[in-house]
Amino acid sequence: MKLKYKKYWLGYSLIILSLVVSSCNKYLDEKDKSNFVKDNYFTSASQAQTFVNGIYTQLHLFQNGDAYGESPFITIELFAGHATSLGQSVNNGNVINQRTDAVNPGFEDVWQNSYNAIANANLALERIPAISMDGDLKSKLLGETYFLRAFFYYHLVRLYGDVPLITTPVTVTSPDLYPTRTASDKVYEQIISDLQQAENSKLPETDQTGRVSLGAVRTLLASVYLTTAGYPLQKTANYALAATEAQKVLTDYTLFTDYAFLHDNAHKNQGELIFQGQYLVGVATNAIPQLTIPFNLPVGAYGDHLGAMIPTNGFFASYEAGDLRAKERQFYFSSYPQYGDTTKTVIFGEHALYKFFHVESALGNGQSDENWTFLRLPEAMLIYAEASNEVSGPTQAAYDQVNKIRTRAQLPALSGLTQAQFREAIWKERYHELAYEDKAYFDIQRTHMIYDVTNNKFGDAFATPNEQGVTMKQQYLLWPIPQREMNTNKKLTQNPGW
Repeated sequence: MKLKYKKYWLGYSLIILSLVVSSCNKYLDEKDKSNFVKDNYFTSASQAQTFVNGIYTQLHLFQNGDAYGESPFITIELFAGHATSLGQSVNNGNVINQRTDAVNPGFEDVWQNSYNAIANANLALERIPAISMDGDLKSKLLGETYFLRAFFYYHLVRLYGDVPLITTPVTVTSPDLYPTRTASDKVYEQIISDLQQAENSKLPETDQTGRVSLGAVRTLLASVYLTTAGYPLQKTANYALAATEAQKVLTDYTLFTDYAFLHDNAHKNQGELIFQGQYLVGVATNAIPQLTIPFNLPVGAYGDHLGAMIPTNGFFASYEAGDLRAKERQFYFSSYPQYGDTTKTVIFGEHALYKFFHVESALGNGQSDENWTFLRLPEAMLIYAEASNEVSGPTQAAYDQVNKIRTRAQLPALSGLTQAQFREAIWKERYHELAYEDKAYFDIQRTHMIYDVTNNKFGDAFATPNEQGVTMKQQYLLWPIPQREMNTNKKLTQNPGW
């Protein structure tokens, strides 16, 4: 079940896949540029547009998967310790039990594809400025490219720590062909610089076509500032910067009135969805639904039911009484009509992720083109609340943001908390609202605290066993440099413990 999408490989790992917008429909239109030559390609606005479109397709790397249920978005989440895997993957089991090694293919997949995207971004940033074209369009394309380069570096630096920082095109004679690792603080400086460049470009405030907007730039920048305020850099002055950036987007987006809108086709790139990876049947599909429904149960028109990421019962039980998100077919579900015979009901015996269930493909032909959400409004709201609390303690503005999320979940408003109590309330809200969206592992990295669902509190990440009885090793704060990269580039060094 290797995910497949049409592609053309050009130059240095370039995929060309054009995103075209027509009326209210978003769709992907593939262009064959097989006669691409770097030295004569960047001569027109349409070429620049097509090239930048190609960088977007590398976002699909996070949903790449195989028949055993291995996929980067699964691996990232399993490191947080609140999911189990009911499928056949030995690698997934090794991640859960913290006994994996540097040859895990997921580590290599994220590294390689992220650097492919960065290489194309570097080329675009070098060549597009010289093209004679509309100035606003040029600025917009450069803004998108700066964002995308920052996006991929942000994942690399959080997952691998010190990583090679390459900001210009690489040739076979380049000194960066076999680069050394760059200190993470320098990588973060580049990420922030790129996002500031994007913020000063001609990007629209919001975008419903799947392209980068100022809202996406500001939300990602707020996340970067929040991360760098915590471990390992502990630049606490960045809390104020995180709050400032997050506040800029709070009025540009609106919370959905129905959680189902988070994962249906009709509401892609709308409402609270700030930035998503784009999919379309016939061009690019994914296996998100079948990866996240229980193993080998006849739920939906899928050829595979992989059970690769199933919430633990302990985490599911950690939601407050009455929380709408924990009710059937909100964020989770435990039964569904049997595919092929809806008079029967399949009882899972687990609580699977309804927030990733794709009704259109389940009831259709089994080809999922649901978008994957990287950034949405509740994350910006919680970044603002957490960062402003670190600066000045609980404020009414911070309470307002958290309580909007809680009101939608049919929970009582928070009030009267100390700074420490409010901090943990926000962390808990992040776990429950952003559950299984690849946020929890990064929260553990920056706070060195883990959500102890059994006792409903936060504890030292390296001394508190999770609900599966596993206590995080400090080694697991970072992924290993992929072994194949180590074998190819002798200048690379390995992360501690790997």
